[in-house]
Amino acid sequence: FIHLNIHTEYSISDGIVRIGDLFSECVAQNMPAVALADQSNLFAMVKFYKKAIANGIKPIMGVDVWLENEKKQSEPFKLLLLAQNQIGFNNILKIISRSYIEGQHLGVPIVKREWLRLLSDGLIVISGAKEGDIGKALLADDLDKARRFLNFWRDNFPDRFYMELQRVGRANENEYLERAVDLAY
Repeated sequence: FIHLNIHTEYSISDGIVRIGDLFSECVAQNMPAVALADQSNLFAMVKFYKKAIANGIKPIMGVDVWLENEKKQSEPFKLLLLAQNQIGFNNILKIISRSYIEGQHLGVPIVKREWLRLLSDGLIVISGAKEGDIGKALLADDLDKARRFLNFWRDNFPDRFYMELQRVGRANENEYLERAVDLAY
């Protein structure tokens, strides 16, 4: 098992995981790698990287972002970006910086789809489950829109886009899972 969406204490709005505790647990669970994915920031990156290397665990750099919802600005979509290589990491830095400089809406840094298209090299994208653009379209019973979103991601991130499936007991989860699996096929 490799956890790909860890929000640390540096994910100010929703993280509680302390980096030292994270790596103690990763070592105890024999995890070969783990991904940092704080919300809209890379504040923990240096500490995370150093602890990972010191513990013999491969660090994967990533970030959870808010993706612009063109129809409802106040309801952005979730999306997870992971760096596949150095180019991808550099692109994450550019995307996050741009979201703070140009993309803020009501104090929240928002990423535009076009920026991701232009800076897609070296990035792996994970759909954001039921909080992502595809997930919200599926839950709104808009299969055509979900397919358009899926085609955008597949076209711009060939072999680097993944549908996120979560079973954690939240509302509308089973409905999303059934529709997402059907769409993935």
